[in-house]
Amino acid sequence: METWVGHEIPRLPGRGRQLALFDTARGSVQPTRPSGAATLYVCGITPYDATHLGHAATMITFDVLQRVWRDGGHPVTYVQNVTDIDDPLLERAERDGEDWVVLAMRETALFREDMEALRMIPPAHYVGAVESIPAIAEKVRVLLDDGAAYRLDDGTGDVYFDITAVPRFGYESNLSREQMLEFSAERGGDPDRAGKRDPLDPLLWRGSRDGEPAWEGGPLGPGRPGWHIECAVIALALLGDSIDVQGGGNDLLFPHHECSAAHAERLTGVAPFAGHYVHAGMIGLDGEKMSKSKGNLVFVSRLRADHVDPMAVRLGLLAGHYRTDRAWTDDVLKVGHQRLARWREAVAAPLGAPGPALLAEIRERLADDLDTPGALAAMDRWADATLAHTGTDPAAPDLAAATVDALLGVRL
Repeated sequence: METWVGHEIPRLPGRGRQLALFDTARGSVQPTRPSGAATLYVCGITPYDATHLGHAATMITFDVLQRVWRDGGHPVTYVQNVTDIDDPLLERAERDGEDWVVLAMRETALFREDMEALRMIPPAHYVGAVESIPAIAEKVRVLLDDGAAYRLDDGTGDVYFDITAVPRFGYESNLSREQMLEFSAERGGDPDRAGKRDPLDPLLWRGSRDGEPAWEGGPLGPGRPGWHIECAVIALALLGDSIDVQGGGNDLLFPHHECSAAHAERLTGVAPFAGHYVHAGMIGLDGEKMSKSKGNLVFVSRLRADHVDPMAVRLGLLAGHYRTDRAWTDDVLKVGHQRLARWREAVAAPLGAPGPALLAEIRERLADDLDTPGALAAMDRWADATLAHTGTDPAAPDLAAATVDALLGVRL
């Protein structure tokens, strides 16, 4: 699948600090330790609607993460998937009387445009579920042959993963069984499905149904893959048996990340699947999480159509810490515009407050679990000092502009 167009990232003097991130599995901030190229897998969109600010906030989190790694001297291999076959996509297409393939292609193209406008570093591999189905079916067959999966005997052809095949199931999310059952029911699982060995067992392969698309699965029979195995297979194929970071929104904590890690670990025998499981907070509007079901979405494409500067949107989302659930309001966008204008005025000055000190402070803040509010505050202080005409460094404005471009992705 084609990714979006990238942009040149300024090279900064010196080298950034080692990045420490909160790891959900360990419940604490821990240093990342890439060996060679850092590896990052981010769970992408199911393309049945346009990119909203919740998507954008998640993608910005992992964009900044990459920038900090790169600044620290680590090349990054970044993989993102597109779940271009799934129940919500088929349901939306049926509701609107539209071909599901056309819907997926259109919304994926719009997502790419939004990511480019927000100056996201494109993934090295942007991979659709549909193009991965042969590889996924092969791995499901491996799990069946290994005894880690089983068929339901109800004639549907459905195949499930047996969670007892991974003794540490639950280590990633650290949830109680009651919480797992609740989240499974809310987030695409089927804990009440009859015939399963355990209500938490996730679907690996859905046998073909009348009126639904299906692909040949060899011994599995015709059908299509489950959600979690998709990400496991794509990540293993492109990043290896273990990765540095598996990322996504905190609504993917369970069952998606727990189950994809379980699938990967059973397939390879290597655990943990990820050195860090990193989860971004949700963006809310009027006191509620933004979601398609609530109909309270703010779309990036709509903001762009209204001539809102994407850099102001980016600054608005960077103003909160990535792990916090936070609200999007008119005031958040207003402050984003004001900050952007003030920073642009400051970097246009002939002299500035010391540039190396600003670079060092922003590097320090971002290395500490991506403290973007702290980084923005450092740039605010630099802009205030520069616009107060107390600076004496003629190179500082250019260095400040390059710093926020390279590390925060904000073009001034």
